Amino acid sequence: MLPHSASERVRAWRPDVPGLVEVFHARFTHHAYPAHTHTAWTLLIVDDGAIRFDLDRHHHGAAGSAVTLLPPHVPHDGRSATPDGFCKRVLYLEPDVIGAELIGATVDHPTLADRQLRLRVHQLHQALDRPGEDLEAESRLALIGARIAERLATTATTAGPPLPPSSPTLAGRLRDLLDERVADGVSLRSAAARLHAHPTHLVRSFTAAFGLPPHRYLTGRRVELARRLLLAGQRPAEVATAAGFYDQAHLTRHFTRYLGVSPGRYARS
Repeated sequence: MLPHSASERVRAWRPDVPGLVEVFHARFTHHAYPAHTHTAWTLLIVDDGAIRFDLDRHHHGAAGSAVTLLPPHVPHDGRSATPDGFCKRVLYLEPDVIGAELIGATVDHPTLADRQLRLRVHQLHQALDRPGEDLEAESRLALIGARIAERLATTATTAGPPLPPSSPTLAGRLRDLLDERVADGVSLRSAAARLHAHPTHLVRSFTAAFGLPPHRYLTGRRVELARRLLLAGQRPAEVATAAGFYDQAHLTRHFTRYLGVSPGRYARS
C-alpha cells in the first residue's frame, strides 16, 4: 500500500472478474466521506476500528464481524467512529449482482450480522490478491450474491420501495439527464428549459428525492468516472478533462475530498 500520510493509505484496482467494478482497501484516521452516491453496490467489511455512516438520512455503523451493504443511487457518507480510525476492504459490485428489487430492503437493513457471509467476503478478497485465481473469485462472488439475496429477501416485503434506476418524476428525469452528460455537464438553465420546470423547483425536487443537490450528485458521478479511468491507466491530466473537471487541480481537489487521496497516488496504488 502507498501511504497518504503516516496513518492513511489506500490500495485500489479493477480485477478481471465479471460483476466486480473495483476493489478498494483503505486505512483512514481523519478522512470523512461527504454524502455521495454510486451506480454500483458497495460491499464492505471493517478489519479494524469502526465506521459511522448515514444512509438515506438514517444513522448506522459498521464494525467487527458484520458485513455492510450500501445500495446504488442512495446517498451515504462515512467517518471513523473512534479517534484511532478504521481499516476497511470494499468491493464495488455491478448492479445486477444483487438486483434493484433489493435496494429498498438494503436501505432499511444495510448491516448484515452474518459471520459466514463475512468469511466468504474475506476469502474473496484473498482470492483477488492472488494472481490467476479469477475463476475462484468469480465462484465466491456468486455464492456471496446468493447469500445476500437470501438474507435480504425476508425483509424485502416489509422494506420501503426500491429506488429505481430511472424515474418518470421531475427529479428522476434530471438525474437521467445528468447521467447522460457526466463529462459534458449541463447548466441549470438548460436543464430547466429541457424539462419545462423552474430552476428553483428543479433543485428542490432533486434534493428532496435523492438527498443531494444536483451539482453534488454530478461531482460524485465525475469522481466515480475518474476512478475508472485512473485504474484503466490514464494519467490524471487526461482523466481530468475526460471526467468533466476544469483541469487537474479541479480534479485533485474534489477527488481528495471524496477519497482522502490524490488521483496520482490512487492510480499508483
